[in-house]
Amino acid sequence: MSEAKIYGVVLAGGVGSRMGNQDKPKQYLLIGDKPILIHTLEKFYIESDFEKVIVLCPKEWIAHTKNLVRKYLPDAGDRVVVIPGGETRNETIMNAIDRIDADGNLDENTIIVTHDSVRPFVTQRIIEENIAYAKKVGACDTAMPATDTIVISEDNEFISEIPERRRMYQGQTPQTFQALKLKRLYESLTDEEKAILTDAAKIFVMKGEKVHIVEGEVFNIKITYPYDLRVAEALIKQPTE
Repeated sequence: MSEAKIYGVVLAGGVGSRMGNQDKPKQYLLIGDKPILIHTLEKFYIESDFEKVIVLCPKEWIAHTKNLVRKYLPDAGDRVVVIPGGETRNETIMNAIDRIDADGNLDENTIIVTHDSVRPFVTQRIIEENIAYAKKVGACDTAMPATDTIVISEDNEFISEIPERRRMYQGQTPQTFQALKLKRLYESLTDEEKAILTDAAKIFVMKGEKVHIVEGEVFNIKITYPYDLRVAEALIKQPTE
């Protein structure tokens, strides 16, 4: 059996529409003195298990992203690769797998650690546990036990159900997979099944495959709204690791 090749896959395809009147996608906004994307890439770049870190962004932002990598990670060389994303999150992940395949490194043991570019406070512990469980189980997802009561509404007007909180988790990233297995499962989906996907872990769940939970961190926040930027600025001043 060949040794597992492991890739970081940083998803930077969002346009940041919920951030308000910004002239650039949120992953390029500054926290501290660096773009959010660079804070995230630094966490992946220092992980020695990664063959490469693949960054997927909108086509029109590729040149800018490459310039940022050269500026802030001058020693990266070809270890950080910037390529276009797809129309959806899962198509973007498939683009990363296709790139790995084109490099001749896609086999049963290839692992991809997929992560939101706007979660810059991911820890090395989370990344390393993702890798370990993906090797062991085939797929894992980072999540935290829900602290708030979750309510379900079928019509978005009245509460339909209030599930037990002890069974509820709030999803984060990374989500980590055996890449070839993910590709095969995705290609087996119908168009209707693809239409209801929210993330790649759901592909495994829909097909009856196990997805192990890796415990996240409260501070592993996704920067989505202007408020999140203010929280991130405070967190940057108090390192989490």
